[in-house]
Amino acid sequence: MKLEECLEQIRPLDEEACLACEKRWDSIAKPLKSLGKLESNLIQIAGIQRTGQIHLGKKALVVMCADNGVVAEGVTQTGQEVTAIVAENFLDVKSCAAIMCKDTGTDIFPIDIGMVTDTPRVEKRKIAYGTKNMAVEPAMTREEARQGIEVGINLAEELKDRGYDVMATGEMGIGNTTTSSAVASVLLGRPVEEMTGRGAGLTTAGLHRKIQVIRNAVALHKPDPQDPLDVLAKVGGLDLAGLTGIYLGGAAFGMPVIVDGFISAVAALLATRFSPLAGNYMIASHVSKEPAGAAILEAIGKSPSLMCDMCLGEGTGAVALFPLLDMGLDIYEKMSTFSQIQVEDYVPLD
Repeated sequence: MKLEECLEQIRPLDEEACLACEKRWDSIAKPLKSLGKLESNLIQIAGIQRTGQIHLGKKALVVMCADNGVVAEGVTQTGQEVTAIVAENFLDVKSCAAIMCKDTGTDIFPIDIGMVTDTPRVEKRKIAYGTKNMAVEPAMTREEARQGIEVGINLAEELKDRGYDVMATGEMGIGNTTTSSAVASVLLGRPVEEMTGRGAGLTTAGLHRKIQVIRNAVALHKPDPQDPLDVLAKVGGLDLAGLTGIYLGGAAFGMPVIVDGFISAVAALLATRFSPLAGNYMIASHVSKEPAGAAILEAIGKSPSLMCDMCLGEGTGAVALFPLLDMGLDIYEKMSTFSQIQVEDYVPLD
């Protein structure tokens, strides 16, 4: 599916389904609204799935894997070879995200959308062998950025057709906190230093270098904050492109998408700039410790469901939310109502 077709397909949530879910929650024998996000997240999912009969049985974590040419500027602690190693580890249940997926009954889908290395087992939907160095030239062409988004859209459609009920977002790519900080700075109109952190671990000197590289790249390419495809192409990455497509595809095909940490949240921000309605299909798992984490969630109108001080990425925060969603759904389906235990219904008080 093309990007424009996808955008045309995104609809508002089903308000009747939301109200039906809320009415069920309010009938359950407990203080009104007392389970907080365990309730509100399911109300949102009811609106997404367009039914009060919520399904969360089949879960998928999509991990977009890509390399970034900007690592040539010394903005990372490790080299690009790590991307391919970790991508393989997802399949061997040797990464944090993969172990968490096994624990939660979640299927993991690492996708090579732009790694510099070919690996034998990671699914290839490669647009390019890494992006260009944005310190010297635009990271991608506009067409490459569009193709990356469409990879995500089409993967979301495939997972929907295979019976998946909910998706979580993850990423792997050395240098992607640099690209994400650049995109966030441009889209939010905030100073680069406010949007940039140490990533996987930089010295203070390394952090200052990273900030300056981003400043220079933004000044060189002048990405248009009113044109999200321009921003993505000039200072973004292919992992961001693919995740943007996952969010847009989730919205188009009626699937809730769990937002992971900083990088996934930047892709969510991009998606809402393509379609504000797409934000209705997103649920924030946690707030990253990266400096821009809270600001990005605020920009997309989300608040975290978890407060765990996580900043690993790869989908770890998003998958951590799944057990809480399952627990909430179990209560929603099984708990007695006030009438069943012969107690007068609670009513809202001023």
